[in-house]
Amino acid sequence: MNVVITGGSRGIGAEAVRRFSALGHRVAFLYEKRHDAARAVAAETGAEAVCCDVADPAAVRAAFAALPEPDLLITCAGIAYAGLIQDTTDDQWQRIFDVNVGGVFHAVRAVVPGMVRRQRGCILTVASIWGQCGASMEVPYSATKGAVIAMTKALAQELGPSHIRVNCIAPGAVRTDMIAGYSAEALEAFRRETPLELLGTPAHIADAMVYLASAEFVTGQVLGVNGGYYL
Repeated sequence: MNVVITGGSRGIGAEAVRRFSALGHRVAFLYEKRHDAARAVAAETGAEAVCCDVADPAAVRAAFAALPEPDLLITCAGIAYAGLIQDTTDDQWQRIFDVNVGGVFHAVRAVVPGMVRRQRGCILTVASIWGQCGASMEVPYSATKGAVIAMTKALAQELGPSHIRVNCIAPGAVRTDMIAGYSAEALEAFRRETPLELLGTPAHIADAMVYLASAEFVTGQVLGVNGGYYL
């Protein structure tokens, strides 16, 4: 199976590259800035690394045109922003939407024609628990992840007749760079408020990806991988 993963140089995306490579699939991943990390993931897994800003539609078209048509697309690329809404600038608001929502749109648009032609395919998007319940001081991020959830459900309706499954994973608090700036007290609060009393790892999210990639009668679903934090 040909697999393309956006945001594959770190965190959840890098773990997805490792997992699907280990399962014997042909994997390519997109990344933007972290060249050393991307080279390390590529060397470790044998996956192909492609430098590409997913917010740039022309760059995304060129990247996918140079890769084998994927049977599975996983959209992990994303950025975070924390701050009061009144302090959020127009540029900050636009950039997070360009990456977190536009990046999904650009990647999906690139792969759908081939999947429709072949009458098969699978798309996995990555949202967040904050796209389901919202988070104080993370309004822009929450809004983008809510948009990804809505896009997933609409795509499942649109692409289902072409035998293309589209599902979303909504992680809870996962130990990646995105929460590296949280204080130890905040992380401990997350842990205590999670019924399983754990923080997630990228491996937990990769487990869900492997399941959804093979679940032939599942589409349009949002799978919360959050330890029970949000039910």
